[in-house]
Amino acid sequence: MNRAFMAWHGGAGVNDLPDNPKAVARLRLLISRLSLADVDLDGAWSVEGSVVELEADDGRVESFMARFSAADGKSAKRFCVLSPISDDGAADPLNAFIDEAPFGVALIEADGRILAANQAMTRLTGGPDGGSGVLSGRDFSALVQASDRPTLGALIAAARAEGKAEGELALANIDGEGRFVSAVLHDATEGGMGARSGAIVIYLVDVSSRRELEERMIQSQKMQAVGQLAGGIAHDFNNLLTAMSGFCDLLLTRHRSGDPSFADIMQIRQNANRAANLVRQLLAFSRRQALNARVVDVSETLADLSHLLRRLIGADIDLRITHGRGLKPVLVDQSQLEQVLVNLIVNARDAMDGSGVIQVRTYNVRVDRPLRRRDETVPVGDYVLIEVGDSGAGVPEENLDRVFEPFFSTKEVGAGTGLGLSTVYGIVKQTNGFVFLESVVGEGATFSIYLPAHDGRADPDLEPVASSAKGGEAEGDLTGVGTILLVEDEDPVRLFAARALRGKGYTVLEARTGEIAVSMMRDGKERIDLLITDVMMPGMDGPSLIRELRDIEVEVPVICISGYSEDALRQRISEDEAVHFLPKPFSLKQLAAKARDVLSG
Repeated sequence: MNRAFMAWHGGAGVNDLPDNPKAVARLRLLISRLSLADVDLDGAWSVEGSVVELEADDGRVESFMARFSAADGKSAKRFCVLSPISDDGAADPLNAFIDEAPFGVALIEADGRILAANQAMTRLTGGPDGGSGVLSGRDFSALVQASDRPTLGALIAAARAEGKAEGELALANIDGEGRFVSAVLHDATEGGMGARSGAIVIYLVDVSSRRELEERMIQSQKMQAVGQLAGGIAHDFNNLLTAMSGFCDLLLTRHRSGDPSFADIMQIRQNANRAANLVRQLLAFSRRQALNARVVDVSETLADLSHLLRRLIGADIDLRITHGRGLKPVLVDQSQLEQVLVNLIVNARDAMDGSGVIQVRTYNVRVDRPLRRRDETVPVGDYVLIEVGDSGAGVPEENLDRVFEPFFSTKEVGAGTGLGLSTVYGIVKQTNGFVFLESVVGEGATFSIYLPAHDGRADPDLEPVASSAKGGEAEGDLTGVGTILLVEDEDPVRLFAARALRGKGYTVLEARTGEIAVSMMRDGKERIDLLITDVMMPGMDGPSLIRELRDIEVEVPVICISGYSEDALRQRISEDEAVHFLPKPFSLKQLAAKARDVLSG
């Protein structure tokens, strides 16, 4: 019995009952007047409960509606809740509204025990639906997660001192499913509530969905910000690497093999190429690399790659590949898909102590309703699911949201760059797919990749023509004639490119900005045969320069150079523009070959 019950029966507190004959007599009278035959004892409220009348100390007769619920659904114990009835014989409508309110309401005593709670409060804290009596007599702080109990104490103190307090709490529900709530606390002795001194009324609103959405948004924004940072770093590094590789090429024209300096120059060039590979991984994470998408059979790709994968993991690790039946094709860059698989297999290998099992499984999956996995949602549709699981050490919970970040690694210093999984993330996202990680410490980890299934027909718009800069160095005669306007804000890149083109027979005019280039075009002192411009420049960038030239009716072939992908350029210029693309870093031969090909038509 709570204090309110005892107050209605002549007792000052719960412990007064055994020593209060008058209260005992009234309690017996109450029990004798309850028609238990009409009460549903299976746990649901009985709104048909008996009306009982009790005589107060001053002779007033008060009427109550008695309602019951099962205490725990197992034993014969029952809760009885008495609701005052107004003079016209109807139950107090305010009590009914509070009991049916969509937000939780609880009245707690000074010592923290719950005097009363509505049905929504019971549901929030994991009690049986409709059984608000479950919470009577419980310590309210026990319903709050241990980490937030100091916050609850501070809110209660603030409510008593100032009359009202607001905050957020994490509930430790009876059923184990915690929820986040927005809490408003009022001093129950104010505002005519008639409660005992120190009592607090608490209102709780479930904000779990909002909290989860905020966390997903924060994670998404963080990954986007890191991606932008990685892309910006990659762009700047590509400029530096273009100059380093380019000047090495110029030196190699004067220092042939056998020259004492030849080996040193080649070392510089090789390390620049290694750095370029790291930059490509950053571009993959930031989803700004060039993709050559085509229709691919995942089963065939895995079969062709299996021999390489087995060599990578060694003889003591068992690689098991299970192909799904009738696997649908996907539209991806095959070389990038192979890189994803290699990176995941190497990651799985490193997670095991020299032995174990790596399982690769493929399936056709139909997502009939949006699938929520951690901080992302997979839309409805058909997908090819690739799972790569290992029997390694697993990933701790605190690291699950960080594994795809660039340069984050749990390996020892020098054991990796921390770019392998970030590359996987970027490639999969750029292919409109999804990648998730599930892990149990001590049991292993499983990466799940969802790639949109394709109908099997090639899409020409998603298959950009490969640049001549791809596939190795150009061969043959690279000399040519004509006047080239070179627009590049990075001095080292411009100096190298100008020297390289002049060395191949071209007349080269240089401009540091787009504005200077437009001015030179307007003057018309020189007939320009080819424009080579950087895409990203302060002030007037490459696409703006191209539009300006078209406005003044200057028709000249254009080569755009950039540390970003061609997709980033195509999104900013008209599709019918005759614009060619050369990605940074490029070599002397690649630049000369591109200029020759464009000028020769």
